[in-house]
This record gives sequence, structure tokens and C-alpha cells, in this order.
Amino acid sequence: MNHCIELAEISKQRGESPVGSVIVKDGQIIGEGVESVKARNDISFHSEIEAIREACQRLGHRNLSDCVLYTTHEPCIMCSYIIRQSKISKVVFGLSTGEIGGYSSKLPVLTDRSVERWNQPPEIIAGFMKNECSMI
Repeated sequence: MNHCIELAEISKQRGESPVGSVIVKDGQIIGEGVESVKARNDISFHSEIEAIREACQRLGHRNLSDCVLYTTHEPCIMCSYIIRQSKISKVVFGLSTGEIGGYSSKLPVLTDRSVERWNQPPEIIAGFMKNECSMI
């Protein structure tokens, strides 16, 4: 999570939302993301999606079932859909995002079990290093 906070600081310095994310497999970072929505003029450049893109490219496939996503903020609904599609087994985040969150909102995509073709929901660890994440 410390590296996520460093990435979030980079996002903030660039005038973006202060969010940073990493994908970890076997204790090693295989993907990282810095929020780049404004710079890329593309809403899909959330840090979580960037970390997932990099991890998939590095591994050569889209199955991240043996990976953990760490992120400073709760993944939004859009990011949560991509997390489910890539089969990430655990999501660790610092700050909740409320009504747009994929875990705490009325649309809890991260934990939804109603879509039959999705794998099991990932394990969720919410509020990890919350104080440190809130200082960004």
C-alpha cells in the first residue's frame, strides 16, 4: 500500500484524482497504475485499470486469479467490473468512495453473486492504511 500512496502522490501532482494502484502476484508487483483520466482525456484511465492492463500484458493473459489488487481508494463500479472479469482474488483498499464504489454503493459489483458467469467475488479488505491514504 505504501507504493500505492506514492503513485497517488504522482497523480495528485499531475492534477488528477489522487489514486494509485498495484497488482501483486507471489509477493511481486506485476502492474501499477496512476490515475490519468485528465491527461489521457479518457474516463477509463483509472489507476486500477492501468494496473490491471500492465499485469495482463506482463503475464500474457487476462486471468489474474492468483493476484491481489492494492489501491488507495475503493474501486469504482467501472473498475469493479474489470476486477471481476480479470478474476482478481483479493482487493485491498484504503478509503471508501461511497455512492460510486463497487463495494459500498447500492451497486456492489465487487461482491455481487447474481451474475452466473462470474467467478467467486474477491476477498475484500476495506480501510487498510485508511489514515495514511486519507493524508494524500
